[in-house]
Amino acid sequence: MAERNQSTGDQNADVLPQEETEEEQNKVVLTLEILQTIKDAQQTHGLRHGDYQRYRGYCARRLRRLRKGLHFTCGNRHKFQRKPITEELLSEQRFLLIPLMEAERAWSYAMQLKQEANTEHRKQFHMVSRMKKAAGHAATLAKLCDSDKVDARTKLEAQAYSAWMQGSLEFEVQLWEMALNHFNEAKTIYEKLSSALPEDARMVYDLRVEDIKPSIRYCAYNIGDQSAMEDLLQMRVKSGAQGMLGDKLDELVAQTREKQAATISEVTWQGRTVSVKQEQVRLFLLSYQESSTDLQAAPDTNSKLEVYEKLLMDCKDAMQVLRAELREDPSARAAQAEGKTTQVGHLLTYLTYIRNTITIQRNLLMADTVKASLSPGGTVDGRRAAKPQDLVRLYDIILQNVEELRQLPGVQDDTTTSQNLEAQSDACKAYRSFYIAKSYAVSQKWKEAVALYDQALVQGKTALGLYASLPDSADRIAELEGLVAEVHANKSSSHASCILDSPTSPDEQDLTLNDTGANMVTFPPNFQPIPCKPLFFDLALNHVEFPSLQDRLAEQKKGGGIANMVKGWFWGGGNK
Repeated sequence: MAERNQSTGDQNADVLPQEETEEEQNKVVLTLEILQTIKDAQQTHGLRHGDYQRYRGYCARRLRRLRKGLHFTCGNRHKFQRKPITEELLSEQRFLLIPLMEAERAWSYAMQLKQEANTEHRKQFHMVSRMKKAAGHAATLAKLCDSDKVDARTKLEAQAYSAWMQGSLEFEVQLWEMALNHFNEAKTIYEKLSSALPEDARMVYDLRVEDIKPSIRYCAYNIGDQSAMEDLLQMRVKSGAQGMLGDKLDELVAQTREKQAATISEVTWQGRTVSVKQEQVRLFLLSYQESSTDLQAAPDTNSKLEVYEKLLMDCKDAMQVLRAELREDPSARAAQAEGKTTQVGHLLTYLTYIRNTITIQRNLLMADTVKASLSPGGTVDGRRAAKPQDLVRLYDIILQNVEELRQLPGVQDDTTTSQNLEAQSDACKAYRSFYIAKSYAVSQKWKEAVALYDQALVQGKTALGLYASLPDSADRIAELEGLVAEVHANKSSSHASCILDSPTSPDEQDLTLNDTGANMVTFPPNFQPIPCKPLFFDLALNHVEFPSLQDRLAEQKKGGGIANMVKGWFWGGGNK
């Protein structure tokens, strides 16, 4: 009996490990790429254009589909009954998507309310309430992912997502230290995930890390780290932060410049020093001083153009302030009647000079962009191939701005400034003539093209002579020398095309346009007589007499036609 019990125990001992092994094999391990899932959904359903309302509607519809597909609805149409998701219910991936979509729905609603809160400040409280809900759903997702049924990567992603959402909430309610800790936690996890994954899967995590960095620096600045301010300003220029952080960075930039603008009390231009009392003008002058740093930090052409556009808008506002002050100041009218310029008037002239200078720099940058796309297969902003006419219009605008600068009071009295503007005008005219000539060459109007190339050569050499006597003009001289060489090459090509396409003999062409004195050959060559192929003619045909066919023609007239035949059949007519 004892032996039988012992053998039965040994059999049970053998069976139990096998059952445990089968349970381990049947165990479900859930995987959910949280960040990739929400990024794909956001880019597909509205957030590419900042449409949070559309994304919120998508999240609500997907939640309904998920609950219906899983038979996990919360009550019926008459009564709501919440069903919390527990660890025991985690049988498939879709159960993890439910809290994720709930968090995204609440977050997108909060971002929508944040946009609307600019005009309706009461919505700020509603926005904070929705952010709390989003953080709660993200924490629920992280708690569910702590289960053994979820793999390690999903656990880390859930922790990072929950930390980022909680940090975003604390950022909005200005709990800077707590927000900094949560942002750092999320950044650390995403960096670890990026380093552990293959290269093709790292991009989405690296982008999230770059999005978190400005928020971390802003929190550090508000805690008391003054060194973070410069980093934030550079981040604003380089990345153009938008959404939750963009407005706060703009506010930080404005506050910083207001503090620095207090140090600008006077400016000197054209040998005259005037005081600056207007706050708007001080802020613009400070922005203008810092613009060179912003342009160097800008990563691409579009970012540089944004810097120029913002400067022009600030300059316009400052000039409006000065004009309003001039209208209200009676002494300014009296001084203007006497031909004198007040301090405000001189300052307005200086701002006009700066505005035209910025406009010229912006248009030159746009011209360089168009020049780069004139090569075969080039495009302008990814839309169409560039044409020489595009550059002609840009240089027309630049010439107008240069002429406005030359007409400003006091500019002609400054020899260096006047000579610089004259050289710049001649250079723009040379470029304008060059691209008009290229337009004619495209239309195969060779004579007009050659004449315009000659004009461009004269204007380019004149500009070179003026720049040679100006300091710090090495770059402009090198650029104009390249233009002159290109004009020579295009002129020779157009001259040759003109000769080839001319209907008259090459010997009669006026070769005075040929600067090189090259020997021109006759092309195409003259015709020469050669033996021709014999032709055969039938000369005997003119001497052949054909027989007469008059008798046959008479018989046909006598026999009648089809009408006589039909008449004979029906009415008995015909030959009898």
